[in-house]
Amino acid sequence: MRVGHLITLGAVLAATAAAAAGAATLQHVPLAIQTASLTQSGQDLVWTVRLDHSFSPTAMQRERRSLCLLIERAGNGTVSGQVCIAPPARRQRTPLLRYMHITAAGPGPAHVVPATIARSSTRELTATFLPTSFGLAYRPLRWQVISTLAPPGCTPSRPDRVGCYILFPARPALARLHTPRLLGCTASGASFVTDGPTNRREIALTFDDGPWPDTGQFLDVLEHYRVPATFFEIGDQIATYGEGGAIERRMLADADMIGDHTWSHPDVAGDGSFARQQIEMTAAAIRGATGGFTPCLFRAPYGAVSSALIGEARSMGFTTIQWDIDPRDWALPGSDAIYQNVVGNAHPGAIIIQHDGGGNRSETLAALPREIATLVSRGYQFVTITDLLGQQLIYR
Repeated sequence: MRVGHLITLGAVLAATAAAAAGAATLQHVPLAIQTASLTQSGQDLVWTVRLDHSFSPTAMQRERRSLCLLIERAGNGTVSGQVCIAPPARRQRTPLLRYMHITAAGPGPAHVVPATIARSSTRELTATFLPTSFGLAYRPLRWQVISTLAPPGCTPSRPDRVGCYILFPARPALARLHTPRLLGCTASGASFVTDGPTNRREIALTFDDGPWPDTGQFLDVLEHYRVPATFFEIGDQIATYGEGGAIERRMLADADMIGDHTWSHPDVAGDGSFARQQIEMTAAAIRGATGGFTPCLFRAPYGAVSSALIGEARSMGFTTIQWDIDPRDWALPGSDAIYQNVVGNAHPGAIIIQHDGGGNRSETLAALPREIATLVSRGYQFVTITDLLGQQLIYR
């Protein structure tokens, strides 16, 4: 970051001041940063920061302090955005991340970044998040961490407010981000799942019977709201509606997940060689469309399962995924009915089934933005099935 450029620095400090609110503190210096790092792990960015003293995001806000990751715009050395640690939402314990886009005119509105927050001690915090959740591309970037104390807690003696902020490292560090290639996932835990853990306010959207001419519109909505979903695809539709694999590659690029929904959507509860062939052919089609991704999630057509089918799927490397919220959107009950069913039955760990293919999906598509907006306002974080279940992803 070119600290000498007061317009840029002023925008950054305005943004960090906006991230803080409350009464002044008796201490008149920012919190000192002991160490910080920004690394890539698969699709995720991992930001770790350690301070010299214990810190609480809630206390920081009360004292008008902020702790933010500054991200440089590639090539010109100016800050394009910042990710700040924020207090937990009401009735929650886990801190939040908030992103603000920054221009010379000042900071834009803040929005919550879906993230996993871990604290190994009261002096350290690690945040794991997708760069795509706030429009950051997988390419090299430079970064710094800024710790600030806003007036009246700190009264600067110079116009550039030196003394009221600390930067670490002293010069922006380079993070060599690269586009990750997802090769697959590992089936683990229970072989048959209807919902996920209830100790986290996470929820999973799933869509069956695609790809379909409407699938791209579903992806448009998910991209707009920056939430992921899991798509269970029918193998023989991939060549027809997958746009040469562009739909499937777009899903993976958006951090969505793809599952196996058999080749032609028959009842395969009877197990045997027919079921295995249906699953294997679809997995091969997904692998071909994506350029190498092998799914580890299977959903039986009609939800028709048997212990034999579940065992057969696990032997092939799949977890069989059912659901516990079904608005029966395939019956075309109306977008309001679909919406009310989803939000009325939502709970931590829920797996919601809807359909992006197999017929007229205009009602489902119309309900989707409202579902997302309402559940986000209630403090839910949308995740893929693999994330919900904690299954390992395989990258190259």
